[in-house]
Amino acid sequence: MWERHEIEALLTLAEELHFGRTAERLGVSTGRISQVIGKLERRIGARLFERTSRTVRLTAIGQRLAGDLAPLAAGIEASVRRAVDAGRGVTGELRVAFLGEWTAPVLLRAVRLFTERHPGCRVDVREVQLFNSRSSLLDGSVDLLIAAFPFDGMACGPALMEERRVLAVAAGHPLAGAESVSLEVLAEHPVVQYPAVTSVEFKRDRTPERTPAGRPVPKGPVGNTFSEMLSLVAMGRGVLPVGEHSRRYYPRPDVAYVPIHDAPPIERGLVWLESNTTERVRAFVRAATDAGAGPEPGADPVAGAGPVAAADPVAGADPVAAAAN
Repeated sequence: MWERHEIEALLTLAEELHFGRTAERLGVSTGRISQVIGKLERRIGARLFERTSRTVRLTAIGQRLAGDLAPLAAGIEASVRRAVDAGRGVTGELRVAFLGEWTAPVLLRAVRLFTERHPGCRVDVREVQLFNSRSSLLDGSVDLLIAAFPFDGMACGPALMEERRVLAVAAGHPLAGAESVSLEVLAEHPVVQYPAVTSVEFKRDRTPERTPAGRPVPKGPVGNTFSEMLSLVAMGRGVLPVGEHSRRYYPRPDVAYVPIHDAPPIERGLVWLESNTTERVRAFVRAATDAGAGPEPGADPVAGAGPVAAADPVAGADPVAAAAN
């Protein structure tokens, strides 16, 4: 019988592929992780990881074992959480986060409504950045995050915000004075890239490799935060498709925002780890969906971007159940 800490060590190292980061996440020493993995390898009779002084890689046996164990471990964790939630109801603490200044007002409206409905549950609000948004959900430091869709690998609730897309360019760029541009212009200018840890589907949607006509899009430099990416734009290192709310929350004299007339709108909403679908999470998603029907405080009614109206309550749809479909 394997102990829980052994499974945690194996799965965390399989994800991080780094003994130091694995030890930090689990709150133990690097030596302890090495000891546990060595013990597992002796028990199985085969190497689970190939290690050098610079790299750690899963062997074929290790990869298969981690793949088999991951859903079982997630299922056990989810079962325990559901049991706790059933016993406690919507109480305890819920940690929610926002990514981007413009998502904070929508999230705070949801927090207010949730708190009114469930005063026994404390809500902790924090901000995350592009480089740690996914890891915050995976390591459990955040229960829910309001961010842009698509966010692959996570459960996603209904869209709470919608906004048009614009192209961020340097103030002196030839496109800066254009009334609008097409997505096809991305083939003519380097596009600033999101950090490697960003959701694959998100990057494919926001900074595609090809235009709608199939022309290749040249890649510009990578930024670690949104402000850093805009600074790369301002320096003339590339252009960047962004949401229209950037005009309001990131106004800069060295950056111009040009409407993209043939791009679909950007949608934003709540995302969470599917195995962390507790009753608290369900209740917050319902509150956010209901709170999203109201106007954003201080929103420009002619901007064409803002909260999306909530689904018809007569339909009786559960926004959390729908996210699993």
